[in-house]
Amino acid sequence: MWALAGRALPPWAVGAARLRPPCARHAAALEPRIITCRPFRAAELKEKPDMSRFPVEDIRNFSIIAHVDHGKSTLADRLLELTGTIDKTKKNKQVLDKLQVERERGITVKAQTASLFYSFAGKQYLLNLIDTPGHVDFSYEVSRSLSACQGVLLVVDANEGIQAQTVANFFLAFEAQLSVIPVINKIDLKNADPERVEKQIEKVFDIPRDECIKISAKLGTNVESVLQAVIERIPPPKVHRENPLRALVFDSTFDQYRGVIANVALFGGVVSKGDKIVSAHTKKTYEVNEVGILNPNEQPTHKLYAGQVGFLIAGMKDVTEAQIGDTLFLHNHPVEPLPGFKSAKPMVFAGVYPIDQSEYNNLKSAIEKLTLNDSSVTVHRDSSLALGAGWRLGFLGLLHMEVFNQRLEQEYNASVILTTPTVPYRAVLSSAKLIKEYKEKEITIINPAQFPDKSKVTEYLEPVVLGTVITPTEYTSKIMTLCQARRAIQKDMVFIDENRVMLKYLLPLNEIVVDFYDSLKSLSSGYASFDYEDAGYQTADLIKMDILLNGNVVEELVTVVHVEKAYTVGKNICERLKDSLPRQLFEIAIQAAIGSKVIARETVKAYRKNVLAKCYGGDITRKMKLLKRQAEGKKKLRKVGNIEIPKDAFIKVLQAQPNK
Repeated sequence: MWALAGRALPPWAVGAARLRPPCARHAAALEPRIITCRPFRAAELKEKPDMSRFPVEDIRNFSIIAHVDHGKSTLADRLLELTGTIDKTKKNKQVLDKLQVERERGITVKAQTASLFYSFAGKQYLLNLIDTPGHVDFSYEVSRSLSACQGVLLVVDANEGIQAQTVANFFLAFEAQLSVIPVINKIDLKNADPERVEKQIEKVFDIPRDECIKISAKLGTNVESVLQAVIERIPPPKVHRENPLRALVFDSTFDQYRGVIANVALFGGVVSKGDKIVSAHTKKTYEVNEVGILNPNEQPTHKLYAGQVGFLIAGMKDVTEAQIGDTLFLHNHPVEPLPGFKSAKPMVFAGVYPIDQSEYNNLKSAIEKLTLNDSSVTVHRDSSLALGAGWRLGFLGLLHMEVFNQRLEQEYNASVILTTPTVPYRAVLSSAKLIKEYKEKEITIINPAQFPDKSKVTEYLEPVVLGTVITPTEYTSKIMTLCQARRAIQKDMVFIDENRVMLKYLLPLNEIVVDFYDSLKSLSSGYASFDYEDAGYQTADLIKMDILLNGNVVEELVTVVHVEKAYTVGKNICERLKDSLPRQLFEIAIQAAIGSKVIARETVKAYRKNVLAKCYGGDITRKMKLLKRQAEGKKKLRKVGNIEIPKDAFIKVLQAQPNK
C-alpha cells in the first residue's frame, strides 16, 4: 500500500522486506525477464508518402506482357532503377521475382506489383507497374493483372520475333480494350533484326511501325522513352474519388502474423487505417489495420485513393475469407460489386497425397494457404486404398502443376506423392434412372476410377483445345506430322513473313498434356512456340482400361484412354509395374484389360527352389516327378497367395513419369 500511495517505505518495513524471503509465487515475478521485440521493417522507418498529391490524371496503371524469356522482368528492373525505386547495382536481376521457384527456373510465376514515382515535363506521376508471367499455364495471372490496368507494354524479342504467347497476350489486352505500346527488346544481340519484327507487329496486330519503341533492357538503352510513352499514350483511370469506396481484390498472400494481405485496385473512394470495410463475397466486416503501396516492398501510407493500386491488411485470419475478384466497400456505404474474374478452368487433374498420413493436417493447411496465393487451383477431397486420404487438384497445365508441387516443398516443407496427370472427361447418361441418380444428364469425370460403363452412356466427350504453333518454315512438315500423330485437326496456316509460319490446330487435351511441348521443342531445335486456349468438348471413342494382378483389378491404376492408344498405354503401365513389384514365391500375371479382353501382359517370375539339386543322374521320370510336385505347389500357392502392392511400387507407377 505504501508503494502504491507513492510514499517511501518506513525503515522497519524496508528491513522486514529485506529479511523475509519472498514466497514462490512472488519470487517468479521478481526474476529478471528478457523481452524480445520485433525489429522495425525498413518500410516503417521511412516517412509515409502522401498519396493525395497524385490526382487521378497523374496516375498510370500498366502491365508488361510478353512471351516467355522476352525480357519482361529485366525491363521491370530497369524501370525500377530509372525511377529511383531501387538502387542501381549489378545485383538487380529479377527484382520482382520473389519466389525461390522463379529464381531457380528463370521464369515469372506470380504477377508482381510496384508503384513508381516519375517526374516528367515538370509534373510528378504515379506509375503502377505489374510484371506478369509469360507461360501459357499462367495466363490467368495475366488476365487478372489486366483488370487493374489501362494499358500494356507488349514486349517482343528482336531476335525471335512474335511468338505464340505474344499473340495470346495481345488478344487478352485487346479484348480488355487497353492501350497497347509495342516494345522491341534485345536490340543489342548480334542476330537482332528489329525491322523484321516491326513488319511482323504491323501485319499480325495492325499496329503502325512508327509506334514501336526499340530498346535493350539489359543495357538500359532507350528505356527512358518507354516511361515517356506510358505517360503520353496510356490514359489515366476513369474513376471518381467523391464516389463511395469500391476496391477490387486482384491478388492476395497469407502472412502467418498479419493474416491475409490483399492487393487491391481502387475504382472509387478512399480507404485509410481504421475504416470499417465489408467483403461483398462473405458479407463480413473488418477493420483496416494497414494500407500502403508496393515499392516494390510494402510501404505503408496514410490513405489510398481511387485510381491507385496497393495493399490492404484488415485482420482476415482465415484463408477462405480473401477471395480473388471480391469487392470491398465501406460498411455504411454499400455499393454494387465489381464484375470480378471469370473463374479459371482447370485443364489437368492430379492426385496429391501425403507421403505419411500423419502429415495430412499439415499438408491441408499448406494447400489452403497456397491456393489463396494461387486461386486458379481447384481442390477436391479424394482417398485411395493404397495411398490414403488426399486431394485431387486441378491445374491450368503441366508446368503449373510442377511449380505448385515445388512451392509446396520449398515454402511449406511438405513432401507429397503426385500422381500421373489426367484430364476431365464428360459422359452423356442414357437412362432416366441414372439421370435422376446423378441429378444431371451430362456428368464430369475427374477420377478415372469413377468412369461409367459404356452400357450406361450414349456418348463420351473429351476436352479439346485450339493450339497455336509459331515456327520457322523449315520445321513445318515435322510439326504437321507430330500434330497428326496426336489426333489433331488443322484449322489454319498463316505465313507471318518469309521465314515464319503460324499453324492452328484443334487438339485433344489428353494428347498434349504430358509430353507434346517437349516433343515440339526437340523437333524444332527449340525454335517453335506453342500456346493453347480452351475449345470445349468433342465426342470421342474413349474406354476404361483396368490393370489386373492375378485376375484382381487394382483400382488406383485404372485409366481412361482413346481406343487407338489403348495398347501402347497398357503395355507401358504393365512394364512399369513389372519393374516395381517385388518377386514372390508364386508367379504374378500383370494384365491390361478392356472389359474382359486382355490387351497387354507382363509376368513377374516366381522364386524357385532347385528341387533337382539332390539328383545325381538317375532316371528322367524321377526328375519329372519332383518338378511336377513343385509346379502343383506353386499353383496352389498362387490361388491362396494375396498380392499386396508396396507403397513405393505404387508411387513409382502413379507418379508423373519423366519423358524418356
